[in-house]
Amino acid sequence: MGRAAEMIGSTPAFLRALGEAKLIVPLRSDGGHRRYSRYQLRLAARAREMVDAGTPIDAACRIIILEDQLEEAQRLNTELRRADHG
Repeated sequence: MGRAAEMIGSTPAFLRALGEAKLIVPLRSDGGHRRYSRYQLRLAARAREMVDAGTPIDAACRIIILEDQLEEAQRLNTELRRADHG
């Protein structure tokens, strides 16, 4: 967790807060250590940028979740349109 926090320029407490806000849920190693994917680290870095710019952490997490959902919906919409016209 310390290394992940270091990679995004934050603290372990910040990563725990993102977990509490349900933005990222890390996997656990056999030894109980938190393991973050590259995708989760990208989300965490985005949250850090928003919080650094003054956005409350809960709001930043909600915005990022909604952005992610919108991106996925747009991707699915594009796939469906291709299937209809292909």
